[in-house]
Amino acid sequence: MTTVNHKPVGEGRYQFRFATAQDLYQHIPEISDDMTAKLDDKAILDYVNQLIGSPTAEEAITFCSYLLPAREAVWWAYQCLKSLPDGLTDLDYEMLDLAEIWVRNPDDVIRYKALNAAITVEAKSPGTWVALGAGWSGGSMVEAGAVDVETPSYLTPRAVNAAILSVLAVVNAADRQETIEQFVGYALRLSEARPS
Repeated sequence: MTTVNHKPVGEGRYQFRFATAQDLYQHIPEISDDMTAKLDDKAILDYVNQLIGSPTAEEAITFCSYLLPAREAVWWAYQCLKSLPDGLTDLDYEMLDLAEIWVRNPDDVIRYKALNAAITVEAKSPGTWVALGAGWSGGSMVEAGAVDVETPSYLTPRAVNAAILSVLAVVNAADRQETIEQFVGYALRLSEARPS
């Protein structure tokens, strides 16, 4: 297997939800449908750096999509997309605004607003996927008054992954590795331990 030269990401103290990639897989097994890399017992940071150094460095994005809790994952996608404005349309910005409102005030009324707006969009764009990530972040997939339909835990990671990978497609090949590393760095910063 060919490796890519990169500066290791993650020089900080982190509080990950899982100790190893295998732990994440056991909690959300659907990740194996979205990754080709073997999920092993490496510590999270070591595993992320292994992915970044692999020929399929994009899988580090996929892994981080599942690694972060839903709210942080949506915020991460928001930050990634906003850092590449050339890949966004007016509709993307509208959807990102809905996702941002939910991140700042994650209640069900706002979540449903983001979900309903994103579902009506026929061709899913990067911003639409972020709004779907917010909408699928938990609770019921249908508004109050109807029979509850529990949202599967893998939908937000899949939406976040789709958003980031689709905006990454506009990055020229020469800058792609650096952009992936930058995006993964954003994700890791959201996992930094906060002083007590």
